[in-house]
Amino acid sequence: MKLPITLTIALAAITLSAAAQVQEQPVEAWTLERCLLYAVENSPETNIRSARNAIARQDYREAIARLLPSLGASVGARFNFGRNTGEDNTYVDANSFDNSYGIGSSLTLFGGLRNINNIRLARINRITGGHELDLKRDEVAFATMEAFFNVLYFKKMVILAEAQLEESRLNLRQTVRMVELGIKGFPDEAEMRAKEASDSYRLTLQRNELTIGIILLKEQMNFPLEEELDIVPYDMTEEVAKSLETATGLYMRALNYLPKALSANSTAEASKVALQIARGARYPTISLDAGLNTSFFHLQGGSNTSFANQFSGKRGYYVGASLNIPIFNGLSTSSGIRRSKYQLSIAQIERDATLRGLYSEIEQTVADMNGSADQYAQAGRQREYTSVAHDANRRKYDEGLASALELHTSSNRLMQARADELYSRLTWILKKRMVDYYSGIPLIEPQPEN
Repeated sequence: MKLPITLTIALAAITLSAAAQVQEQPVEAWTLERCLLYAVENSPETNIRSARNAIARQDYREAIARLLPSLGASVGARFNFGRNTGEDNTYVDANSFDNSYGIGSSLTLFGGLRNINNIRLARINRITGGHELDLKRDEVAFATMEAFFNVLYFKKMVILAEAQLEESRLNLRQTVRMVELGIKGFPDEAEMRAKEASDSYRLTLQRNELTIGIILLKEQMNFPLEEELDIVPYDMTEEVAKSLETATGLYMRALNYLPKALSANSTAEASKVALQIARGARYPTISLDAGLNTSFFHLQGGSNTSFANQFSGKRGYYVGASLNIPIFNGLSTSSGIRRSKYQLSIAQIERDATLRGLYSEIEQTVADMNGSADQYAQAGRQREYTSVAHDANRRKYDEGLASALELHTSSNRLMQARADELYSRLTWILKKRMVDYYSGIPLIEPQPEN
């Protein structure tokens, strides 16, 4: 049955409207905290570090298990074809079968404390892995936060550029009207058209930078590049002020909880234990062995005892101890000790360099925060006075007392003042978050390790 034309058109319109609504659904905006959490959870670096920590936990369990005695069982069987010793001790042509059973255990009583030190080393490595995972998470979070604020800056710059372009278009329409009335000349109109073209170019440039900024944010988050991403405006109502913390005070406290400092100290401590393990190879090893064994023998054509009787009757036990004294092994022990000493020296140098770098980071961050606070205050005054000057130039231009070039110049100065104020504000927020981080406030909430 054919539908009426009007009904067909109505259904088509409804379908197109529904499709348009689906396509025009707004993209969900992400907060900074959600971006940071997503980046940390999906970062290849943090996932690799988590897998390595799982290996470290297994190494720790294995090191503990080495303190336990080893236990093993053995079963052997053999068929013999040809001549054998008969019951009268003469050689006869007969096949035979015999098999043996045994179970034994061995325990190292003393081995230069290497097993104990191996447990200590595995434990330190496990703890170090946790610190390195926290450090990797913090690094990913900070890089993502920086990319987030870049996108926020570009978005606000697009808004400023749009407002600048709209003002230029209004001025151009006004100037064209004034030229038509003979109040202004063609040079003023040409200047206004150049200004409108310049602002249009700037808007295009800012939009491109926003697009690149979003791409870089996706890359930091390991976010699917084919999916759209939008961010929630950040709360910038916090009063801008200088830090009350000193770099020295922050550094001394940060040594107790910052992952970078804890990891550097743990790595140096692991090198000390590794040196003790290498030195343990010089000491003798004392081991204890114990076990039991039995066997069964069957001769073809002979009067053989049953398996049960032989299994029970031939059962024997043994216990023994051994002492292994290292005398010379091709300088392997001495070389291992020297290598461990060098590794310890390297670890200590790297630890000191890391801690010096950490202090420099804290000092620079505090200086940047305080400098951004000063810049924001100065940029605010600059924007205020530039706005007043621009309003005065606009009135002068309307009254014919200022040229289009002067209005153009004051407009650009106002745009730059607004951009400087925005940049210094966002820079202060970013540095403030880092100072908080150095003072013990995490960038993101700690996540349990899988």
